[in-house]
Amino acid sequence: MTTSVPPTIHAVPEGHPSMPPGRPSIVPPAPVVSPWQSYIDNSKQSLDDLGGMVLLFRDAVVATFARPFELKEIIYQLESLGLKSVTIALLTALFVGMVMTVQFAFGLERFGATDYVGRVIGLSITRELAPALTALVVGSRIGSGMAAELGSMAVTEQIDAIRALGADPVKKLVVPRLIACLILMPVLTIFADVVGFSGAMGVAKLQFDTPMGFFFRTALESITMQDFMSGVGKSPFFGITIAIIGCYYGMNTRGGTEGVGRSTTRTVVAAAIAVLVADFFLTKLFLSVKL
Repeated sequence: MTTSVPPTIHAVPEGHPSMPPGRPSIVPPAPVVSPWQSYIDNSKQSLDDLGGMVLLFRDAVVATFARPFELKEIIYQLESLGLKSVTIALLTALFVGMVMTVQFAFGLERFGATDYVGRVIGLSITRELAPALTALVVGSRIGSGMAAELGSMAVTEQIDAIRALGADPVKKLVVPRLIACLILMPVLTIFADVVGFSGAMGVAKLQFDTPMGFFFRTALESITMQDFMSGVGKSPFFGITIAIIGCYYGMNTRGGTEGVGRSTTRTVVAAAIAVLVADFFLTKLFLSVKL
């Protein structure tokens, strides 16, 4: 008895003479990428992006001192990035101060130490909460806006047109945003200090019957100039980090509108991680410096 062997099916490219018209070709399966290979590829891409950001920062610093100075563009970016971010920054600081007061007051009330709420809140807001949360919330907004704006210019070849006209895209596009963020973040941090502390003082008075004068006086007694400067001093570094990340991903956008979406998402994630990492090292640095 003879057993018949089934014929082997080969993938025939579409349009081949042996392929009957209207009959779809057999598509081979996509290659399977191992998780380790995907992790290695992502790590390499992250290192490439980090190197590109460092080079972009170098070029931006050099272009900052080159004439002509884009003063009008810097003022426009301050208005676009700064004034439109004040509301979200102040609301974040206000409710964070209120929540922290409730949390610390309930915790310290168990030990009869509610008199220390003002000291703890003052130090927490000044040293950490105001600069870090402002950078995270506002940075996500302005960083994603930069990436979307520059990404749209990249996919529509407007950045290439700037190069073709003999202008420097870094000078025209990156430097104004970098300087605006450098000025903007310390100002927003100071506003966040004031508003966050005011919200904390109001909640302490209304819910825990702590006199505002006592709350304010004890907080000022515990805050030194080093505490204030360590919080405000972090903000310029956060602003530089956010601006460089947003501009880098925006200017390197590829793939049309879908690429703009990817660049925006990467900017938000990378900016948040970079701010938290920088916050740790800057905190260690400022704690080691005695004013």
